[in-house]
Amino acid sequence: MTNESTTQARLIQFLREELSIPTESIAIALKQPEQDSNLLPMILWQYGLITLEQLDRIFDWLETA
Repeated sequence: MTNESTTQARLIQFLREELSIPTESIAIALKQPEQDSNLLPMILWQYGLITLEQLDRIFDWLETA
């Protein structure tokens, strides 16, 4: 597994466990053509699947990941 895929797997785990984002919501974001592990949080937010507050928490988590 590459470093990027490891980070993405950890991010998905964080989204599900810490923020209680439904697996279906994450799957929708992952299917988008512009999907890139760096854009996943923004896609979730753009589609209304997370709040701005959750987006801030994700960015805080990514800074320490």
